[in-house]
Amino acid sequence: MLTSTTALIFLPFVLPICVWVAWSDMKFMKIPNKAVMALGIVFVVLGFILLWPDYKTWLWGLALMGIVLVVGFLANMLRLMGAGDAKFGAVMAPFFVGADIKFVMMLFAACLLGAFVSHRAMKYIPPIRSATTDWLSWTHKDFPMGLALAGTLVFYLAAVILLQGSAFIPVN
Repeated sequence: MLTSTTALIFLPFVLPICVWVAWSDMKFMKIPNKAVMALGIVFVVLGFILLWPDYKTWLWGLALMGIVLVVGFLANMLRLMGAGDAKFGAVMAPFFVGADIKFVMMLFAACLLGAFVSHRAMKYIPPIRSATTDWLSWTHKDFPMGLALAGTLVFYLAAVILLQGSAFIPVN
């Protein structure tokens, strides 16, 4: 479980990567490998520093990354999700080690619903549509899941900062 201080330190590094992922997925319907690697490096390097001497949490984060990567690739092979979504989900996973799974799932559901509704609504607003005419997500049959995934990670870190110690995010 991340502390509010750790989440506060992670957030300025994670936020621009998540904005990059959301924008790229909406514009190109692809999550760049460089963005995936950047987020992975943030957890591996900064996580090692921030979580020391609690190296077990850091190692569990790496293990969770591997598990989610395998599950994500299986889901991709079954055409349940895109490869970029699977890779990004895997590098997001370590940030949730020790988190309340019910809270994370409710947050993801809210982000998914919010991202879907706002994305679908925005494509019908003429000034937005004319400013983003080259975005593939407006006409693609698939939804840019990077928008919801990135939002989930950012809102989770913000929730840890703001709500830790409350009934929603227990302190270990």
